[in-house]
Amino acid sequence: MTDHGEEQRNELEALESIYPDSFTVVLENPASFTIRVTSETGENEETVESTLQFTYVEKYPDDPPKFEIAAHENLQTSDIADIMSLLNDQAQENIGMVMIFTLVTAVQEKLNEIVDQMKSCKEMVKLLKEKEAEEIEKAVFHGTPLTIENFLSWKARFDAELIEIRKNQKEEEQAGKFKLTGKQLFETDHNLDTSDIQFLEEGNNVEVDESLFQDMDDLELDDDDDPDYNPNLESDED
Repeated sequence: MTDHGEEQRNELEALESIYPDSFTVVLENPASFTIRVTSETGENEETVESTLQFTYVEKYPDDPPKFEIAAHENLQTSDIADIMSLLNDQAQENIGMVMIFTLVTAVQEKLNEIVDQMKSCKEMVKLLKEKEAEEIEKAVFHGTPLTIENFLSWKARFDAELIEIRKNQKEEEQAGKFKLTGKQLFETDHNLDTSDIQFLEEGNNVEVDESLFQDMDDLELDDDDDPDYNPNLESDED
C-alpha cells in the first residue's frame, strides 16, 4: 500500500533544496507551496516570470496535484492559457509518480520559448520598418514604376490637356482677328467723321468747365515742341 504522506514529505524536502531562493510554503496541511519560475534572459535583457502554486491532494501522486498561476510578469493572456494547458497535459502523463519537478521544468522551457518568440517578433517588426523605409525611399527617388496601364492613363490626360490649350489659343486668335483699331473703325464707318458735328446740330449742348483753362496764360509753351507749329503761317498772319 502506497504511503502518500511519506512521498509528499520526501518531495517537499527535495524541492526546497532544488529551489532554495524561489520555494515558499503557503500552508502546512494540506501542503501548499509556490515556486517562482523565471525564463533565461533574452538578448535585450527581457525576461518572463511565473509563480506557480501547487497544493497536494490526499492521494497525490496517484491523483494529480492542484495548481494555478499565482503571479506572473510580462506574460500575455494567451501565454497563461498555454502554460495551464501544458501543466494539465504533464500532470496526466505523470500520474503515479511525484511530478512537481517535471511540471516546473516544463514551464521553465515554455517561458524560454516565449522569450525567444518575443525576440523573433521584435526582429520581424524591425525588418518590416526597414522594408517600409526602403519602399518610401524608392517612391521618393524613383517615382511610380512605368507600366503600360499608367502610361496610357498619363497619355490620355496629356492629350486632353493639349486639345484644351489649342482650343483656347484658337479662340484667342479669332477674338484678336476681328478686333479693329481706331483707324480701321473710321475707315469702315464714315459716319464717325461727322458724328460730333451731327451731335451739335441736333441741339445737344456741351458744357465746358472754364475754370480748367484759367491758368493757361501762365503756361510757358515752346512752339518748337508743337509738331503742328508752322512759323510761315505766323509770318503770313502778320
